[in-house]
Amino acid sequence: MSRLHNPQFVAALAAVALLGGCSGDLNPMRMAYGTGEAGPPAKTPDFVAQSRRDGGDFMPVGVSAPARPVRAKSAEGTKALEDELVAARGRNEAKGRSAESAAGKTGQPPKP
Repeated sequence: MSRLHNPQFVAALAAVALLGGCSGDLNPMRMAYGTGEAGPPAKTPDFVAQSRRDGGDFMPVGVSAPARPVRAKSAEGTKALEDELVAARGRNEAKGRSAESAAGKTGQPPKP
């Protein structure tokens, strides 16, 4: 009986192949980037360094975010904004209907 016909050998080979895929050490590029063989890290261009804010590091884990300087809208402010948006939608729909009727008077078929 050859090894490929042995169910235990096939099962062991399948397990090794499946578990080997989970290993991070099999990446050939890991060695190139991890040992410095890829070259020194690139210098940040001046315009990028100047555009960054001071203290732009990540917030540590477990620390609450600082309070935001802008507070959320009140219920009245939210309702006023909603009314304003509904009115703007109505104005835009009226302009669209007006443009459609003007285009219809020219005798040209509407574009799809």
